[in-house]
Amino acid sequence: MCLNFNCMLILLPVCRNLMSFLRGTSSCCRRILRRQLDKNLTFHRMVGYMIALHSIIHVVAHLVNVERFHMSQSKAAGELPNMLSCIGQNANESYLNPIRSYDTNTMKDVLSTIAGATGFVITLALILIMTSSTELIRRSCYEVFWYIHHLSIAFFIGLIAHGAGQMVRGQTPQSLFMHNVSHCKDHFYEWGEAGTCPLPEFSGNKPATWKWVLGPMALYVCERIIRFWRSQQEVVITKVMTHSSGVLELHMKKCGFKMEPGQYVFLQCPSISQLEWHPFTLTSAPEEEYFSVHVRVAGDWTEALWKACGAEEKEFQEPWKMPRLAVDGPFGSATTGVFQYQVSVCIAAGIGVTPFASVLKSIWYRFCNPDIEQKLEKVYFYWICRDTCHFEWFVDLLLSLETQMAERGNSHFLSYHLFLTGWDESQAAHIALHYDDNTDVITGLRQKTFYGRPNWHTEFRRIADHHPSSSIGVFFCGPKSLSKILQKMSALYSSTDLRGVCFHYNKESF
Repeated sequence: MCLNFNCMLILLPVCRNLMSFLRGTSSCCRRILRRQLDKNLTFHRMVGYMIALHSIIHVVAHLVNVERFHMSQSKAAGELPNMLSCIGQNANESYLNPIRSYDTNTMKDVLSTIAGATGFVITLALILIMTSSTELIRRSCYEVFWYIHHLSIAFFIGLIAHGAGQMVRGQTPQSLFMHNVSHCKDHFYEWGEAGTCPLPEFSGNKPATWKWVLGPMALYVCERIIRFWRSQQEVVITKVMTHSSGVLELHMKKCGFKMEPGQYVFLQCPSISQLEWHPFTLTSAPEEEYFSVHVRVAGDWTEALWKACGAEEKEFQEPWKMPRLAVDGPFGSATTGVFQYQVSVCIAAGIGVTPFASVLKSIWYRFCNPDIEQKLEKVYFYWICRDTCHFEWFVDLLLSLETQMAERGNSHFLSYHLFLTGWDESQAAHIALHYDDNTDVITGLRQKTFYGRPNWHTEFRRIADHHPSSSIGVFFCGPKSLSKILQKMSALYSSTDLRGVCFHYNKESF
């Protein structure tokens, strides 16, 4: 029953369209619930762990039972177990013990049954899915994780068929009424003879798993149909740009495509792989005529996309030479909640800045249109990078925002802090030489770049002091190690007083 319940839950968090629908329905999804929906993949993994735990218990219990079934045929087991195990050998008898002969191979007998064969398939599929889902495999061999995860089809087919053999059996209610157990257990030698102890009858439990998983499976099938329909819609690549540190910028157009700041899409390139879909955060604003993504080369698929788009070629590429792309989405993410707070703190590490590119662009467009009312009054933006190459493609946006805010007298609205964690001696000498310039030597911004890692205690304390009675949203995209620190800081500097400052932590995840 525990396995049935968890197998019912496992598919719901990965129905991306359902999650996006719930997130976008403000009437049934308030801020607290929306933050829980942002943890859908974490919930999916937790349910997976519970399925693994209950599967181990289930399999071990079956193995113990099979051994007991087998041993009940031996004389050492006693005459009553022998009698029960022999029932079913003759015609018109219902069996209790699926193994009715001692001189057999137990494992062969088990695997020849529906329950045994499907159980083996289910267990093997589960082991492969769990082992290929580890973080090490996902990061180093994403394709292995992606393809093996499709064994879930065999898992659910085997799960539904698993109970069809009705191996777990019990005495029928009618037989219990006719068969006085307290008396007949001591007079088993009289079973079947004329008297008070007729031969007991047994039946298996009817399959019930399909009742639990049929609804979620139907939802997931609808999800896949929607994804397939979206993948067939035409996507036009309007612009391809390359940036240093192996970042590819793609501008695309698609009929009927509508987005919100911070959302993400899944991309497929059929010329690279017919099955693989990879998530990328949208870096364009809803107000722009196109939608864009920034792809960093970090694996076989992204490297193949880099080559397919002609990024290695120096000359101009004709549009018809661009590879065909399929786009699924957009889908909601944690970053879309930035505009729902009066004060928002956006923190990015490396390429994790991509969701905030869309947010900051949208802020720029909203300030260009003063007729748009917005709840957001203050944004703190932190970006931590290892080298200066990452700054290049993003600094133009910050420079434009800085100029726009200054012209409109809203310089206080956006407070950004860039941190450089890695540099060489020549860079250090150049930075020191131009330290007194009006603009930063690296970015050209008025706000100077900080060197080293931020002191989060100082930053959170300063923000809490400036906004003593505010509900502040903290949004992060980056590595797990830093996420844990920021989550701890959010809890540490939140006041226990309901009228005090409260930090609400939100982590970007796909």
